[in-house]
Amino acid sequence: MNILIVKLSAIGDVVHSLPVLYALREKFPSAQISWLVEEAASSLLHEHPLLDRLIVSKRKSWLKALGHAGDRKKAITEITSFIHALRDTEYDIVLDLHALLKSGLLIFLARGKRKIGYARGDEGSSIFLNEKIPSYDIEKHAILRYMNLAIHLGAQPDGYYFPIPISDTDKQSIRQILKQERVEGSFITINPMAKWESKLWDKKKFALLADHCIREFKLPVIFTGGREDDAEIQSIMEQMQEKAVNLCGKTNLRELGYLYSLSRVMVTTDTGPMHIAAAVGTPVVALFGPTAPWRTGPFGDGHVVIRKELPCSPCFKKKCTDPRCMNTIEVEEVLQAVRTNVSGRI
Repeated sequence: MNILIVKLSAIGDVVHSLPVLYALREKFPSAQISWLVEEAASSLLHEHPLLDRLIVSKRKSWLKALGHAGDRKKAITEITSFIHALRDTEYDIVLDLHALLKSGLLIFLARGKRKIGYARGDEGSSIFLNEKIPSYDIEKHAILRYMNLAIHLGAQPDGYYFPIPISDTDKQSIRQILKQERVEGSFITINPMAKWESKLWDKKKFALLADHCIREFKLPVIFTGGREDDAEIQSIMEQMQEKAVNLCGKTNLRELGYLYSLSRVMVTTDTGPMHIAAAVGTPVVALFGPTAPWRTGPFGDGHVVIRKELPCSPCFKKKCTDPRCMNTIEVEEVLQAVRTNVSGRI
């Protein structure tokens, strides 16, 4: 049996889909399982022991390259090779976990006997399916929604497992980084950035929180984020009285998972690294404003979500002229949640 999982992005969504991979491997131990993913989240799946094949779409890079004459020929060659790879196998099952137009078009291109997904995919994506199951309550957590598709295929999960393939090389890389930064023993991680402007918390408050953590718990604070977040995190650190460590852009996603697994607690906005931390079992203190934690919050026990019950929240707006949902979260209430988790992991 050949199975193709289609979950392209983003980081958190791919993490949410890992229990489906685990459940399908349990149900079909001898199947050839492939995963179609976009480049940004692909390192989570690279050389995954439960996968037989990883097909990577470089959609964003290709679109950018097509706009430049010097890069256009290479991009067209890569796109052609990608389409050939997508179509070189006839899949018994193509499973649409993404349910957007961009995934639907790729599912249309793929050769599959059963193209399975929800009947009401966004942007009309379900038109590309030939096996549609009834829509699942969007107010339930995304992980439950995805797992329902595996159950449709006969999987009988006894739990939710997030197999992130952290290698010895990944672990050694993190140990070396921590040694270089003179971080010994336990620490606290803070991931302050997010793709949506409306999800951000005040930088000064993050600086105050980090200072309090260092002084009260006698633990180092490590900031994480993407390479593009470096300037913003440097700005937070410049407002601090204590010294912290900035690891923006210095790890891949598997290394980041190992880093979080060593962390006493992680404080974060609603973003992909939050889900990586939860997946590796680290207690998360998550700051929520415009989004719904019951849909996409940190999954599992031991996490704390801080959110204000405002009539306008969740609004799911990427920008807001008056983001009270985030601005009214105070340092002390976040610090109290950190206290609870730190004391629980001593």
